[in-house]
Amino acid sequence: EAPVPAHGRRKGPRGAGRRRGDLASFAGAAAADAAMSQVQLAGPPTDGISALSFAPTSDLLLASSWDTGVRLYDARANTGPKTTYHHRAAVLDCALADDTTAYSGGLDQAVTAYDTATETMTSLGEHDDAVRCVAHSRDLGAVVTAGWDSTMRVWDPRASDALQHTAALPGKAYTMDVGGDGQHLVVVGTADRHVVLFDTRRLPEASETRESSLKFQTRCIRLFPDGEGFAVSSIEGRVAIEFVSAEDQKRKYAFKCHRAKVGDVEHVFPVNALAFHPSFGTFATGGCDGLVNVWDARAKKRLCRLPKLRVGVAALEFNRDGS
Repeated sequence: EAPVPAHGRRKGPRGAGRRRGDLASFAGAAAADAAMSQVQLAGPPTDGISALSFAPTSDLLLASSWDTGVRLYDARANTGPKTTYHHRAAVLDCALADDTTAYSGGLDQAVTAYDTATETMTSLGEHDDAVRCVAHSRDLGAVVTAGWDSTMRVWDPRASDALQHTAALPGKAYTMDVGGDGQHLVVVGTADRHVVLFDTRRLPEASETRESSLKFQTRCIRLFPDGEGFAVSSIEGRVAIEFVSAEDQKRKYAFKCHRAKVGDVEHVFPVNALAFHPSFGTFATGGCDGLVNVWDARAKKRLCRLPKLRVGVAALEFNRDGS
């Protein structure tokens, strides 16, 4: 399952796998310790998990679910949910801005802020259809959402009128990611395989709309830690590595993954989730086959595979230091 370049180029992304000397130890430790380090958190949701979000400075973990709940866990202590709040319908995404501030959205169309210290729930506003994607932008000090109403919206929770920008999208939003400090970048994957890039300094206009290099429906998009490019996955067991700048885009490639051959039949699984390690630049993929693979995008090879889970992987997230 080594990635196969789409254009025969061997040079990998500048922003992935830079700490080469650490990759071997990272991969070896991940493979050797996977079984003993797997822990199931106490008090899980009662229905499917839709999204995960770690706090930027701690091991607090936010999980949203189809059971209408959003739960905050201490992943180290593992003593069950520290707090739980509910929407009126299934929750499709969530974001933990800091140890006490959570945001979420879902089928009830509401964009919700929750103070975990005071257990206070506040509505920032609504989309005209389901809220599919929620993220917190430290650059903007704001919440970015995208929905099935084909819009991306920016909300300032400090303002009396929270809605700051509304940007039109070419279709329903399926996935979104927001760049780190100083990157001023939002990328949204929509229906019909569109990928929309925004410069947050020039909202609400999009800086570029392109078509995904993958031929089937987009499932997940995640930016490189340095913001120079992004990984995009599809329902057809493939991942593409693409770049923000037109010059770097010449180095894009795609590869097959999360497939299994049974007899003469190849079973192809959707790649539901992507997550980049914050330090190494390596990334993980999770699929409906119940597997998590860790890849080195620069070397174009798989580093390790974690033990198979009983069910498909719906969401992935590294904590602040990737441990």
